[in-house]
Amino acid sequence: MDGTSSTHQSVHWDGAVNAWKIAGDVYRMGRHEWVSGDGWQQMYDDGVRTVIDLRASRERRQRDTDPEVPDDVKARIDVVHCPTEDPDHSQFSELFGPYLRDPAQYGDYLQLFGEKVAAVFKAIAASPGKVVVHCSAGRDRSGMIALMLQRLAGMDDQEILAGYELAARGINERHRTHGAPHAHDPYLPDEQLEAMLAERLAALRSFLASLDVAGFLTDNGLSPEELGAVRAKVGAGAGFSA
Repeated sequence: MDGTSSTHQSVHWDGAVNAWKIAGDVYRMGRHEWVSGDGWQQMYDDGVRTVIDLRASRERRQRDTDPEVPDDVKARIDVVHCPTEDPDHSQFSELFGPYLRDPAQYGDYLQLFGEKVAAVFKAIAASPGKVVVHCSAGRDRSGMIALMLQRLAGMDDQEILAGYELAARGINERHRTHGAPHAHDPYLPDEQLEAMLAERLAALRSFLASLDVAGFLTDNGLSPEELGAVRAKVGAGAGFSA
């Protein structure tokens, strides 16, 4: 996969890692701290007005290797902190280990943090322009939000699976060139990567079979108007049900 299809367009904002168009006016990527000043300008020029940060508070920090970005460049894009999880929850380590990293965990994650996940969609609905959602690697937390948006946009399982695969390959390549930040999520050579992807894509297919996005969001506090606004962001017709 080369990421050049109309469904999964790679995005070339300077410094952005694992950046892809999800659907309509919504994008995904890894940490926003990787984006350079030029990249922030490019996001703005492309119509992005909101960046939604899915990470826990403890993850939101500047690293020595991150580019310095002038405050006035960032100020034109609203960075909304909307964590999808509470890593201090008593069940977190038992269910997810050090962090969410496998679609086999998505069902438990939505059950445990339903209101937090739904809050991300409220933020998307309220955003005035194009939106970027990001986590750390740009794979699982942003990937879970992405697949829910893709489902609302009417994409089929194969398109959603392709999006997950692109993100998994994308961060693995980042780990190859820049080093992996965690010993439990290392760079994987081709044979190991393919084996991992086979397992995770099978788990993702099973998860998708049980997923009712509109029902989940409604049950967790999204109003019909907010759901309609999210659908409009991803280019779905108002009458579409997912």
